[in-house]
Amino acid sequence: MLELNAAQIQMQQRAPDKQAALRSLADTLVADGLVMPGYLAGMQAREAQGSTYLGQGIAIPHGTPDTRDQVISTGVRLMQFPSGVDWGNGQRVYLAIAIAARSDEHLQLLQMLTRALGEGDLSEALRDAPDAEALVALLRGAPQELALDSQLVGLGLVAEDADDLAWQGIRLLKKAGCGGPGFAAGLLREPPLPLGDGLWLLHGEEGVGRPGLAFVTPETPLQHDAQPLAGLFCLASRGEAQRQTLERLCDLLIEGRGREFSQATSSRSVLEALGGELPVDWPSRRIVLANAHGLHARPAKVLSELAQSFDGDVRVRLPGDPGRGVSAKSLSRLLALGARRGQELEFIAEPSIAGDALPAVEAAVRAGLGEEVEPLPETPFAPPPIIEARVSLAAEVSPPLAPAAGARIQAVAAAPGIAIGPALVRVPLKMDFPQRGQGLAAERQRLAQALDEVVAQIQALVERSSEASIREIFITHQAMLRDPALHEDVGVRLDEGLSAEAAWIGEIEATAQRQEALHDALLAERAADLRDIGRRVLGHLLGVEAPVEPEQPYILVMDEVAPSDVASLDRDRVAGILTARGGATAHSAIIARALGIPAVVGAGEAVLALAPNTPLLLDGERGTLRVAPDAQAVEIARRQREASLQRQARADAERLQPAVTLDGRAVEVAANLGDTADSAAAVEQGAEGVGLLRTELVFMQHASAPDQASQEIEYRRALDALDGRPLVVRTLDVGGDKPLPYWPLPAEENPFLGLRGIRLSLQRPEVLETQLRALFASAEGRPLRVMFPMVGFVEEWRAARDMALRLREEIPVADLQLGIMVEVPSAALLAPVLAREVDFFSIGTNDLTQYALAIDRGHPTLSAQADGLHPAVLRLIQMTVEAAHAHGKWVGVCGELAGDTHAVPVLVGLGVDELSVSARSIALVKARVRELDFARSQLFAQQALNLESAAAVRALVEEHF
Repeated sequence: MLELNAAQIQMQQRAPDKQAALRSLADTLVADGLVMPGYLAGMQAREAQGSTYLGQGIAIPHGTPDTRDQVISTGVRLMQFPSGVDWGNGQRVYLAIAIAARSDEHLQLLQMLTRALGEGDLSEALRDAPDAEALVALLRGAPQELALDSQLVGLGLVAEDADDLAWQGIRLLKKAGCGGPGFAAGLLREPPLPLGDGLWLLHGEEGVGRPGLAFVTPETPLQHDAQPLAGLFCLASRGEAQRQTLERLCDLLIEGRGREFSQATSSRSVLEALGGELPVDWPSRRIVLANAHGLHARPAKVLSELAQSFDGDVRVRLPGDPGRGVSAKSLSRLLALGARRGQELEFIAEPSIAGDALPAVEAAVRAGLGEEVEPLPETPFAPPPIIEARVSLAAEVSPPLAPAAGARIQAVAAAPGIAIGPALVRVPLKMDFPQRGQGLAAERQRLAQALDEVVAQIQALVERSSEASIREIFITHQAMLRDPALHEDVGVRLDEGLSAEAAWIGEIEATAQRQEALHDALLAERAADLRDIGRRVLGHLLGVEAPVEPEQPYILVMDEVAPSDVASLDRDRVAGILTARGGATAHSAIIARALGIPAVVGAGEAVLALAPNTPLLLDGERGTLRVAPDAQAVEIARRQREASLQRQARADAERLQPAVTLDGRAVEVAANLGDTADSAAAVEQGAEGVGLLRTELVFMQHASAPDQASQEIEYRRALDALDGRPLVVRTLDVGGDKPLPYWPLPAEENPFLGLRGIRLSLQRPEVLETQLRALFASAEGRPLRVMFPMVGFVEEWRAARDMALRLREEIPVADLQLGIMVEVPSAALLAPVLAREVDFFSIGTNDLTQYALAIDRGHPTLSAQADGLHPAVLRLIQMTVEAAHAHGKWVGVCGELAGDTHAVPVLVGLGVDELSVSARSIALVKARVRELDFARSQLFAQQALNLESAAAVRALVEEHF
């Protein structure tokens, strides 16, 4: 997703007109290496189709789909025009955001940007912004409002006990979109707070989707902790959204008006007391959106102008959303809905205009709001189901026990390499500080001094960092510290009498929680950066010094390592990094890779309980941790580390040689690719062909299903680079777990067992036919292999094969083979039947493993057990190979197992003919094959089939190879 930062902004620019502004923006994109000079024509053509004026003084010029080939790298550049630029139709632009995007990434940026814009006018603030940081602050937007309406009030509910009543409140919050995964557990982790008059409060911040307050009362009186329970407030807390409502509640309780809640007979009385949104009985109408890109700028503009033509309020919301929705007259609010094709919109109109407005709106939406629309599929869009887990109100979470000596933990690989050393466990320091300050002037001065010192420290980190990625992160940290909006919000807290510490860390935490609420994994992880600078400043305010690192090489163990922790480490003393939380895209992981420090993340809270100096052995390539390994394991690891470096060097030198076993069996080693542009690099790295070309990217780069000509360009590029080597192409493999934006599908309880792969393609045969035509037309005598994904039934294979053979009569292909992906156990079990008809099999071990073992490979705790070397999976591979070879057909493996050096001897021994791996693994896999004796590998593979577990197979490989 495109992000905005101060480094992308040019301030105080001037342009006499719109065309001059476009030229300046295009020149900047060209100068920064984002686009080629021809992109300007695309920007001008886009303006001719329709103005890119967004509203509130902002325009977002970008190219047309026809000029996406002019984009070198995705990015944005911004220009402030204090004098304004006439963008046409009386619209004046003070900030232009030029977007260079190869696909529809600008739509995500647009949604993020419009979500930040309120219904007020930002144009003057954008015009008068003194610096780039101030502009970024303006575009960050305001926090969400607290959800509080009639849907969140439940009176006289049947409840057996306090737990049951609490669960009723949680259900209301979840239905309103306030609770996500982990919300119930977080809310119920602490006991409720008594408020008096039989009222209690539960509140939590974990798993909050949006801030909200629910109120529930029991049908019959209840008791909790020997006190009456007449009403329960359940608060989904985020930042400061709830402050005003809670203050109002406190005032009512102080005034002795608690019985207005405990004895309430209508939701209206509760809402009136708390200042919530009162129910409105307005006419409404529901209409399904059919626009290919959803409610983006052009159709939203048409809708807003239509709504503005009525002298009354017209609002719109997604069904199930609480409240009255957003004003249909506000372009920014419409865009912020993020409505997609296939979603149902509910329009609500003021009674005095509803008779005219609602029919007009319905007609306009059905007509496409100025765009041509394709008919929707018969199955309507449905939101994903909410799966609830009941938790006892009195449940307590016990602190985790440290892993036992000799334990092996599977976590997430973050930075490659083997690290050995004692554990240095750093847990957050408990920083005690007073809530109230010693005077406004004194607290402001203390905070200003701490900020200056931290900025200077970070500048020193910038200056001594040799890695560009590290410098960029710390420059961002400096921008965060200078954020005027943050300073203003902290100032409000100081004005209320808080201490510098309380005001600063309170606002940091509130802002971090808003960042985590953006429902984007990458953006949520960036909240760690904000908390990092927050802790730094707080430490300065309290005079807390960080612990001194030991002299001997050690492994740093933390809950989540902050970027400043990593970048300030001495690489001669830090052997590796281990975290309880985090992901491979966190800044700490990025910096660890840049510094060459092995890292394993997401190992679980138990690692924080490790005793100081516990010996650790971590493998940053496999994502494994060994606790207190014995001397033999340590020595083996040291030898492995040295041997792996030497082996990689030898493999790289011999990467262009064929992979032939010691007794003469050749195994083809090919590349797995997601982008046709990577074909040439794969050949350079030793690929003997492409064993899996994923074509999803070809489709994702377009706003609608790409036509034959567009696809031919992509496939020819790959074939040209391969220079006669075979190309194995997987037809479009999308579905419930990875949908296309222009191909909406109903939500499925288990998308991995639903509409995906060939099942979905056969429902839209015109899409599959166009892809096959493009593949056949691009072959031009070169070896082309086409395989169909997720085939589980013979009938599916035959339907796809018959379509391909029919098209081959129209478009002759000299060297064509048709095969299937073996990803579903039924395909392996049917291999003796299918082998009579297919030209080849390619085994996708990732999916085959999860289906055979019934383990979701993305499961947070079970995924490590989804190992393709499990004998059950190996038996399915054996069945497939034996069936294929009995009919003279070849078998490849294109899953992650093919690149696993432990698995290569087993796969070769089972008779696999081709291994398709990531390009970076080609040299090592080839070298591994050259070390093997095929006859010995066959005997070894038979032993593996008779073992009881994947761990036993891996142990056998380590013993014999």
